[in-house]
Amino acid sequence: MLRAILFGWSLLCTAAFGDDAASATRSPQFTGEGLLLRPGHYREWIYLTSGLDMSYSPATSMGHFFDNVFVNPEAYAAFVATGTWPDKTMLIIEVRNAESKSSINKSGNFQGAKVAGLEVHVKDRARFADQWAFFEFENGAPAKMIPRSAECYSCHAAHAAVDTTFVQFYPTLLPIAWSQGTLSPDYRKENPSSESKK
Repeated sequence: MLRAILFGWSLLCTAAFGDDAASATRSPQFTGEGLLLRPGHYREWIYLTSGLDMSYSPATSMGHFFDNVFVNPEAYAAFVATGTWPDKTMLIIEVRNAESKSSINKSGNFQGAKVAGLEVHVKDRARFADQWAFFEFENGAPAKMIPRSAECYSCHAAHAAVDTTFVQFYPTLLPIAWSQGTLSPDYRKENPSSESKK
């Protein structure tokens, strides 16, 4: 009996400490030099969408690829409740090559096993003057912030549906933003016909 009680207590403590550790890794972690640490187990976060060969430049040709978007669970829960992103939000874009020749596949494309790129869009009011910043990981090393002069900042500021993020491409979240009234004026102006799709 005592052994069962001790075993149960051990499981309870492990679960409690495990949850704390998991929560810590689901918020942005930085080195002393301001480099972003690569989020662990992000594929266990909330999956938002996948895109195929998406590009925001008309003449871009990069081959075929998928991008998968994940967000930390706490941020997702807050967005569902409010229609906007809380502080410490991390949106992760994972890029994988599109492949077609393997096993029994005869048509279409599937995602390759190797991650070809990993970018993170982070909201941290205390750290960034404009609240949000972009980071790109290479070889798993801590990532430097992408400079503010990069086109991604101005593009997101001008075209994002919610809080400088491309919620217009997240099919489960766009209706929430409509209902909560959190869509940006610029997005509404660019997409007047979307009002009828709420």
